[in-house]
Amino acid sequence: MNKIKIGKLKISQLIIGGNPFSGFSHQTIEKDLEMKKYYTVARIKETLKNAESLGVNTHIGRDDNHVMRYLLEYWGEGGTIQWIAQTCPELGDIEGGIKNAIGNGAKGCFIHGGTMEYLFAQNKIDCINGIIKVIKDAGLIAGVAGHDPKVFKWAEENINVDFYMMSHYNPGSRDKIPSHVSGVIEVFSNEDRQLMMDTISKITKPVIHYKVMAAGRNDPIDTYKNLSKVMKGNHAVCIGIYTKENANMIAENVKLLEENIKIR
Repeated sequence: MNKIKIGKLKISQLIIGGNPFSGFSHQTIEKDLEMKKYYTVARIKETLKNAESLGVNTHIGRDDNHVMRYLLEYWGEGGTIQWIAQTCPELGDIEGGIKNAIGNGAKGCFIHGGTMEYLFAQNKIDCINGIIKVIKDAGLIAGVAGHDPKVFKWAEENINVDFYMMSHYNPGSRDKIPSHVSGVIEVFSNEDRQLMMDTISKITKPVIHYKVMAAGRNDPIDTYKNLSKVMKGNHAVCIGIYTKENANMIAENVKLLEENIKIR
């Protein structure tokens, strides 16, 4: 598995995303609950172990108690996957989430995309520089996420981060509420994807692509062929894994990535 470098970290070009582990299907309330029931701590640890055996060395997960619990267990049992933490807007202020990440073994931390879009819409975005400094001063790589290209145009001009988490889709507005609301209808449009891909092509910092599968709506082969158009040598892709639907999902994603993505 190819590795990229973000700051001091070497990161596998395929990253395991944590949304399914936490019951965020971005499909239906029923699907959210199904994922929560399926992904016991034991199954999550089994999935992470499988990922590591295939060359995946990085996991992106929320900086909440659930994620910290299974990672601390996994590491205690000999697992070595590194954690890049995502702040959780529904759990309180950003600084509290960052403290969770710093104190529980994260190697990096980024500000949740919905939070960035909410702060941008509310004209409160100037606080981000200070928050990024807290992350960097603790020795973690620091980034911001988003579904709206405007966030990254602002970021390029106003902050100095180590990486961007860039969603290929902008499924719903976060102008009023930063957190995802389960059951809300989301729209995954090709027009939004093209706007983000156009933005990605102009970015020089490392990029981690996410929601590339439109939360399970896209064909994996088509997804990786599309991804190959914009993925550069300092880019990685984050994929949510749901092994209940496909026990070989990680291996198949590794194969598709290696067949379709050539370092440029």
